[in-house]
Amino acid sequence: MTMTTNPPAVVDSDAFTVRRTITIKASADTVWAAISEPEHLSRWFPQTATFDTVAEGAQGSFTFEGYGTFPVQIEELDAPNVIAYRWGGPTDDPTKPIDPNRSTVFRFTLEAIEDGTQLTVVETGFNFGDDPTANMEQHRGGWDSELDELVAYLEGS
Repeated sequence: MTMTTNPPAVVDSDAFTVRRTITIKASADTVWAAISEPEHLSRWFPQTATFDTVAEGAQGSFTFEGYGTFPVQIEELDAPNVIAYRWGGPTDDPTKPIDPNRSTVFRFTLEAIEDGTQLTVVETGFNFGDDPTANMEQHRGGWDSELDELVAYLEGS
């Protein structure tokens, strides 16, 4: 079986967003588990994902090798359709609330389709810092590689 190939993420510089829509040959329930449960997230996204619970307002962290540990909070939860995470930077104090003026939110939306699931991620809030364009471009590349890893994880490649 060949792995599903998906178009790359796109940057909207005017709206300060990065967006990518992919198709995965897996059920919506399977995709939901992969994007919402720490033990599955750790298989394709951060090296380590921790949460007290999967609930709106829950706080945790994502650790990426070479980049550090990022505080994360679940901003929105409508299982099994939508989950949104706010994440701060690797230098942020994980014991303090994440500053909404210096962080971004990435929102996963799932839709069951014939032969699988369509997953869209939209990351917003890049309108801060010295170089929002470079930051968006870095995250665009990140979503390309990370979501390709998700497809590989769920399609068994």
